[in-house]
Amino acid sequence: MTGDRAGAPWGRALRGAGAAALAAAVLAACGSPSERAGEGTDDEGLTALRVGATPTPHAEILRFVEENLAADAGLRLEIVEYTDYNQPNAALAEGELDANYYQTVPFLEEYLAGNTDADLSYVSDVHLEAFGVYSEDAADLEDLPRGAEIGVPNDTSNLGRALRLLADSGVISLAEGAGGSPALDDVEDGPLGVEITPVEAAQLPRSLQDLDAAVVNGNYALEADLPETANALAWEGTENNPYANGLVVRSEDAGAEDIVRLDELLHSPRVRDFMEERWQGIVIPVGGEASPPASGPSD
Repeated sequence: MTGDRAGAPWGRALRGAGAAALAAAVLAACGSPSERAGEGTDDEGLTALRVGATPTPHAEILRFVEENLAADAGLRLEIVEYTDYNQPNAALAEGELDANYYQTVPFLEEYLAGNTDADLSYVSDVHLEAFGVYSEDAADLEDLPRGAEIGVPNDTSNLGRALRLLADSGVISLAEGAGGSPALDDVEDGPLGVEITPVEAAQLPRSLQDLDAAVVNGNYALEADLPETANALAWEGTENNPYANGLVVRSEDAGAEDIVRLDELLHSPRVRDFMEERWQGIVIPVGGEASPPASGPSD
């Protein structure tokens, strides 16, 4: 979610809350990671960190770090994959994880507002996954029929992000004062009179066959091969975009050197090159540029 991360234009209140340490091998252990360093090291003297992530791209990025960079930094990563957005924050708050890597600041803010007992902090932006409007039938926005049914993620932060993209693309109109995270009540009749259908974010790719189009999170689009099997009708820009992804940790671990090291690895030139080569404009290292997929469905 590298550049000067602290000065990124989409910096938010939780951003910069500090790097955080990841727990050692014994998940219920107390104390900071630096205090646990001795008991959390393996036979090679590496500090074990347990990090939750969604499979694509987050877990892939972490595996690249584990396979190529972690040992030289004194770390060993245990990567726990989750297939939805609901579990990783709860697992982190309950001490089952030492950190997670899958979410944006607005998503974390939404989670903390509904889970006031959780004390989690965002470390820094690592990459952006550009939202796209995908369709199996329409080749561009002009091909969408009047009254088209368009799926959007049903969680608050991603729904607002999807509506903003649709509005910026001229598909819908939003009420004056809707702000950066609009709700369904803010949608006014647009030129196409479309119907907006909230769907669980992870289900949007498979729901696309029943929809005229869908606004899909970058990670779920990649997992479902949408850039190769569907048409990208519109694309989210990176300038002043508040939806970068980064590490999240328990606030009590803020500033621990093991998380600082992991965060530095995630911003290293090798990881940046890996993202750019692996996902070619869909997963963008912070400071990079988005580019729409060049290919659509094959005949």
